[in-house]
Amino acid sequence: MKKIVTMISILAFLAVAAFTVSASSSKSESKEKPKSYKIGAIFAITGPASWLGEPERNTAQMVADMVNKDGGINGIPIELIIEDTVGDATKTVNAVKKLINSDKVIGIIGSSRSGTTMAIIPIVEKAQIPLISCAAAETIVKPVKKWVFKTPQSDRDAVIRIYDYMKKHGITKIAIMSGTTGFGSAGREQLKKLAPEYGITIVADETYGPKDTDMTPQLTKIRGTDAQAIVNWSIVPAQVIVAKNMRQLGMHMQLFLSHGFGNIKYVKAAGEAAEGIIFPGGRLLAVDTVPDSNPQKKVLVQYKKLYEERFNEPVSTFGGHAWDAMWLMINAIKKAGADKDAIRDAIENTKNFIGTGGVFNFSPEDHNGLTPEAFEMLIVKNGHFTVLEE
Repeated sequence: MKKIVTMISILAFLAVAAFTVSASSSKSESKEKPKSYKIGAIFAITGPASWLGEPERNTAQMVADMVNKDGGINGIPIELIIEDTVGDATKTVNAVKKLINSDKVIGIIGSSRSGTTMAIIPIVEKAQIPLISCAAAETIVKPVKKWVFKTPQSDRDAVIRIYDYMKKHGITKIAIMSGTTGFGSAGREQLKKLAPEYGITIVADETYGPKDTDMTPQLTKIRGTDAQAIVNWSIVPAQVIVAKNMRQLGMHMQLFLSHGFGNIKYVKAAGEAAEGIIFPGGRLLAVDTVPDSNPQKKVLVQYKKLYEERFNEPVSTFGGHAWDAMWLMINAIKKAGADKDAIRDAIENTKNFIGTGGVFNFSPEDHNGLTPEAFEMLIVKNGHFTVLEE
């Protein structure tokens, strides 16, 4: 009797063990070999910030198509799920919730605007899903948020480059103008914060809404001051109106814009009023003047060629941000598979990644990974972006 009981116990143990091994093996295989890697993308494809979101959408899809054509990530295709935020915070929040809860993405790139990115940070942090933003405000990554990264150069670094130029050229009194968007407000804060360090006095501080169509009242006030230059901080088409209104008012002081000017469409919209505008921008905008010895040159040429051949329009800084974000996410997934924690860790430990925005070196203390040297000072000359000889 005891032998029978013992035999039954052994058989039962072996059955349970076999089932456990089989289930574990099945679970492991499922984890290691998903049908696709789902990546979410949230861009302002339509609306007032479409000049940012459209090239970002185009670029993200182009990269996904390239990778899938070459066999995917370690043999597994990318499933890119793109949502149009229209540049609106509520729509962005809803899009992110859909991507996380319904689509079950393992990472998200975007959004296009600083304000909409700030709106979704609490959501991705709670869901513990890696986000690589294509928006520029330093507040997105400072203080550091565990799950949030960004590819655009920092607004703080842009201000540093502008103020360095001003110091070299004896500009000590300026007027600032800024849009009342997240990007505009963050830039205004940096302009005010850093001015004393460079011996610069802000003699006028004017703002405008993203849908405003006439900046004459603000510029008239500035004309009554002793400002030597104007710094205008915005991403929306309204920044073009500032340049046009200055020309109409006969204001000949130097106009500086932010890195939010990095789309040649802005130059075309401003026409002759754009001539002579100075701003900090990525080398992508003046790739033909970048020396062959620069480590970014190969990537810049590659992206420019691929994008312009496919979409028949010039590259922009903003599309470049999506290029960098996609490849950072893809490289992380190559190392980590579908494990979101491991993807986050892989991004955070990325070193010497050569992108369109610069050479990225992330760390637990730095989720942007760029320095002021990622910028060049550019000028609009004969309707084109040209590296400024300082």
